This record gives sequence, structure tokens and C-alpha cells, in this order.
Amino acid sequence: MTALLSTTYFGPVQWYQKLCRAESVLIERWENFQKQTYRNRCVIATANGTQALTVPIERGGSQLIKDIRISDHGNWRHLHWNALVSAYGESPFFEYYQDDIRPFFEKRWAFLYDFNEEIRQTMCELIDIEPSVRHSEQYIAEAADGLNSDGAHEQTGNPLHDYREAINPKHPLPDPDFTPQRYYQVYGQRHGFLPNLSVLDLLFNMGPESVMILK
Repeated sequence: MTALLSTTYFGPVQWYQKLCRAESVLIERWENFQKQTYRNRCVIATANGTQALTVPIERGGSQLIKDIRISDHGNWRHLHWNALVSAYGESPFFEYYQDDIRPFFEKRWAFLYDFNEEIRQTMCELIDIEPSVRHSEQYIAEAADGLNSDGAHEQTGNPLHDYREAINPKHPLPDPDFTPQRYYQVYGQRHGFLPNLSVLDLLFNMGPESVMILK
């Protein structure tokens, strides 16, 4: 099975589960940018509940996701890193991984897609998964010939499952292949288990055991 995914900014556990489980992954480069999605947003757990961290983008010009440029508006890198330190500074593995994560809030990337890809590669290395990842060469329409109601499309004998809209922070579509597995969270006693947060929540709380949650 090949999982068709949109690019993500420190994507949720559900997104990384696809990377872990699928035979191969195809990441969409030619779709239009959509606001209020994981393409430029991640959700973390804080002492006060969940918090969304959003990467600002430049407006105007092409809206294809591959062409979207990151904006320097609002000192967002500093704010995002401080939010992570505040939220996870006391988590079991923050100190262990912070030097791997901090550079994403110090270096400047021009394009959102490239930024997200660097993040994905680093997170896969830290979690110890080796997905087979390709990038789309043209837009794959939802109504592509042969696409069935389950989101499968036969390509050289390998079904393509479209999760671009299923993995959504606001209005996710049903995903029968994903059932959140509980794991330790630093604020679990205060808020209960919060499912499908950013993969950073999983990594900082579970460390080397993170991969077990994704299998």
C-alpha cells in the first residue's frame, strides 16, 4: 500500500503512523496551499491544554504548496521554540532531543515544503523509521480514474490510499486504519490523554519507544 499524504509541519502521530506502516509514501507537492491545516501547523500539549503553533507564510504569487514561502513575520521561530521549552522542558526526553530540534528554529528556510521535508527526515531518524518516500510529479486529483470509495487507486499493482483530507486538525475524514494508542504524557494527570498531537509530543514523552506507538 502507498500512502498519499500532504506535507506537514511536525505532523501528528497519525501522519507518522502512515510513514511507519505503509510500504511506500507519496507526498503531494502540487496541491494548493490550505489554511488551518497541518501543512504549516502543529498541535502540542501545554499546562493549559492544547496549543497550535503556526508557521506564517507569504501571500501572493503561486499558491502551489511547493512554491509557498515562509514569512519572518512575528518572530515566530523564537515563539515556537519557547512554547516547546515551556510545554516539554520537564518531559522525560526533551533534554535528550533538544539539540536535534532546536536548529529548526534557528536556521531560515525559504520554502515551507523544503522546511517540512528536513523536519520529516530528522524525525524519522530520531524515531528510527526508514519509510520509502517519493514526491508527486503532478497533482493527484481526488476523482482520479480508478479511485474507489476507500481512497485506493491501483498503480502498478500497489493500491494508493489518499489521506490528504483524512489527516486534518479541523475536519478530519474517517480513517479506519488509525486508532490512537495511549502513551505517557507529561500533563496526562491534568488533562487526560490527548490523542494525535504533534509527533514532538510523542518523541519528548516516549523517546526511543516512540516507534512502538506507530507500529
